[in-house]
Order: sequence, then structure tokens, then C-alpha cells
Amino acid sequence: MRFFGLKSCDTCRKAQKALRAAGHDPQVIDVRADGIDPADLQAILEAFGDKAVNTRSTTWRGLTEAERQRPTADLLTKHPTLLKRPVIEVDGQWHQGWTKPVQKALLG
Repeated sequence: MRFFGLKSCDTCRKAQKALRAAGHDPQVIDVRADGIDPADLQAILEAFGDKAVNTRSTTWRGLTEAERQRPTADLLTKHPTLLKRPVIEVDGQWHQGWTKPVQKALLG
């Protein structure tokens, strides 16, 4: 299990705590500190498309209109904190966010 998120994200911390309590030991990738590997970025984009970008984030609000029009891959490469978090990969299956369906899929 790989967990893409931010150390400073409350939702990411809550998700990690729940996953560990359920017996999982996720490999945590801090997208700000570690970035997103190009192969992982491609898989994330294939799984979620434009929905991979969090348009409610402070990073998004700080972008100019011209920057917002850039391709999603370019945006996430330049600004990895735009990734809608958390993104969790388990055996090739990708999950985004910490919604009830994601919790049910990962926690049982």
C-alpha cells in the first residue's frame, strides 16, 4: 500500500491513523517533500483524469487563469500539492480521497 499525501493535511493524517489501526503499514509519499514519480503521476491521471487536481486548495487559488489552463500533468508536476489527497494505491487499484466508499474498500 502506497499513500500519497501531505504531512500537514488533516485528512491525510486521519486516513493514515485509520489505516494503521486496521493493521496496514502504508508507504507514505509526501508529495511536497518527495514529489510524484512520473510513472505514478501517469497512473494517477489514468485513474482520475482532471479530478486529480484539487480546485479548492490554496495552491489552486494562487494560480493565474493562464496557469489553470495548463494540462493536468504539467500542473501536478510543477505544483504537486494540487493533488487531491490522499491518493492510495493498493495492488494496482487507485483510491482518491477519504470518503466512505474509500474507507469501506480499504478498511472493510
